[in-house]
Amino acid sequence: MTPRSYELLIDGRWTKARSGETIERVSPAHGVTVSTYSKASEHEADLAISAARAAFDRGSWPRMSGSERSKVLLNVASLIERDAELLAMLDTLESGKPIAQARGEIAGAADIWRYAAALTRDLHGESFSTIGPHKLGVVVRDPIGVVSIITPWNFPFLIVSQKLPFALAAGCTAVVKPSELTSASTLYLGKLLLEAGLPAGVVNILSGKGLDVGAVMTSDPRVDMISFTGSTRVGKSAMATAAQTLKKVSMELGGKNPQIIFADADLEAALDAAVFGAYFNAGECCNAGSRLIIQRSIAESFVADLQRKVRDVKVGDPLDEDVRVGAIVTPEHLAKIEGYVADAQEAGAEVKVGGTRLDYESGQFMAPTIVDGVKPQMTIAREEVFGPVLSVLTFETAEEAVVIANGTDYGLSAGVWSRDFNTCLNVSRGIHAGTVWMNTFMDGASELPFGGYKQSGLGRELGRRAVDDYTEEKTLHMHHGPRTAWWVTNPAGQA
Repeated sequence: MTPRSYELLIDGRWTKARSGETIERVSPAHGVTVSTYSKASEHEADLAISAARAAFDRGSWPRMSGSERSKVLLNVASLIERDAELLAMLDTLESGKPIAQARGEIAGAADIWRYAAALTRDLHGESFSTIGPHKLGVVVRDPIGVVSIITPWNFPFLIVSQKLPFALAAGCTAVVKPSELTSASTLYLGKLLLEAGLPAGVVNILSGKGLDVGAVMTSDPRVDMISFTGSTRVGKSAMATAAQTLKKVSMELGGKNPQIIFADADLEAALDAAVFGAYFNAGECCNAGSRLIIQRSIAESFVADLQRKVRDVKVGDPLDEDVRVGAIVTPEHLAKIEGYVADAQEAGAEVKVGGTRLDYESGQFMAPTIVDGVKPQMTIAREEVFGPVLSVLTFETAEEAVVIANGTDYGLSAGVWSRDFNTCLNVSRGIHAGTVWMNTFMDGASELPFGGYKQSGLGRELGRRAVDDYTEEKTLHMHHGPRTAWWVTNPAGQA
């Protein structure tokens, strides 16, 4: 397997870092180097921000019509579809996610670019003719300016596509930093952006470490907004830095998401969704249904069925079309997941399935794990494990289920399962989360907003107002006709 090499995209040109340093990415599933990136530093971050600032202040992109910007975004969507197999392969090799899943993410990303292209032509403000006989008020939306976009390693191409096309639709320029673990598909996107006709400097892409590059992107006063997806801990740090220059921030952070199963639910469907929610993307997902909250009367039988189903989940080489759970992103992260399981056992919980790493010749893999007998106060019930580990809790009443569901610092998403729609709706309204699925889990659409309550983030991505997030509102207050409110003196003959 020959590693692919990537340079930095700055002001429309591919360039190597001045230091000459590189980052090598080893496939978590295969144990071999698959990518080499030029390693950006503060110097390259400064150049990228300068290019984005100049492209915004003096370039054509913010001044184009919505129709013109829409054409470029549609071109990008078509190019993503053209190169979908390559993009999926890049994400699979670097993240360890199954290839079939990666293909679905690339297809979803192309749909988001098309949706953002449509919104480009629908960006509008308001007018007020009711504020007086000689007055007219118009509210317009201006692009906010330069946006720093920082994305994580777990959904490399999908998450940048939940941010960048909406910033571009608004007329903004951007500096993008993907995770240093999974930069390839985002750097390849830079090639597609140039091919699609995006002017130089509008999007600049840097591979590098957060302490070197991300710190500049969040602190530089020439940056007007930060759009960040990652851990709550890092999000808090970025927000504190942004506060020094009062930048706008949009953040999608962690989650500890519950699936609540009532006794009257379609249990076969709920069972499949419980497995999917816990082990999709090896549980390395902010939306993972990592807490299963089951009505006590069915808990024992449901967990028994769950164990049988989990043993059928195929773990292994993500290039295998039948694999459902691939590799864990780094050895360090695998050790962290194991630590959460060990801590839960020490606290009195019981591992029903899994609980350990799998002994493969290359790469790092974790067995899909069920931890039963979890209490709401346990660490494993409150903190984000970010791995293929499902915690099982029980409840008696709907009111108790809501209390347990809300008993963490997070509020990203949740699922409710019952054949009684009133139960689903009432429980959903009581849960503090940005998305609540009823009799389904982890469904999505470009039209539906995504984001969280509490420490799961600030703002929303996707949906018809996603472009608005990258704008500033400007009021134009107009007076027509002769002046009607003289303050010092009224010249003779004036009404």
